[in-house]
Amino acid sequence: MHTVTSRDGTRIAYWRSGAGPPLLLVHGMVADHSTTWRLVLPALEQHFTVYAMDRRGRGGSGDGPAHALQREAEDVAAVVDSIGRSVNVLGHSHGGLCALEGALLTTNLRRLVVYEGVALRGTDVFSRGAADRLQAMLAAGDVEGMLVAFLHEEAHVPREEIDLLRSQADAWAVRLRNAPTVPHEVRATERYRFDPERFRRMRTPTLLLVGEVSPPLELENARTVAEVLPEARVVVLPGQRHLAMYTAPEMFVRELVRLLEA
Repeated sequence: MHTVTSRDGTRIAYWRSGAGPPLLLVHGMVADHSTTWRLVLPALEQHFTVYAMDRRGRGGSGDGPAHALQREAEDVAAVVDSIGRSVNVLGHSHGGLCALEGALLTTNLRRLVVYEGVALRGTDVFSRGAADRLQAMLAAGDVEGMLVAFLHEEAHVPREEIDLLRSQADAWAVRLRNAPTVPHEVRATERYRFDPERFRRMRTPTLLLVGEVSPPLELENARTVAEVLPEARVVVLPGQRHLAMYTAPEMFVRELVRLLEA
């Protein structure tokens, strides 16, 4: 484990493995570095020096007094700058939004890949009152019920894919430990508004990944953001939803390598 200190003094942990050009992995909600990438990491290590970070509030990373998306963007930029050379960054889901915002804070990005992480208005991402409902389930002690409800009702993960996640007992245990972070991250997302003017001068080549059978809003948001960024395009993953790294790991790695080595 390696650590870097983010702008507000929070310690951010990351793990380095593999060989090749640097690739930073930024996981989404309820995950950490050991869960989201577990099926694709060995293959990625054959092509890249992989830096898999723990977002603040989980795993080896510390946390600040209050959650804010801007602090998470600073965390991503801090890890990128600590690597010290041109870095590819892949962010999944909420981690993709953190990575997109982090791209504005560093000049050391080579390419940015965001897998279903863009949001134009955070209030469109989750149902009304979602954070309060999820927090109430936590307060009642129903941690697993809250996690399943979040994945199925708010992240639109089908039941069969949730069953796939649950079948990996150690990774599911990590998600249960991270479940208390969900309500405040939902609230942070709800406060988010994509401001096109902040991104019009961003020159980092950006690839916006979307599952072919994901909710239509994902593709709509990706296309809208791609129109704003000077060097961006949308890439659709055939037959996939939000978790291609689990449901089609070989295809996911193949597409990612092709996109980053082009």
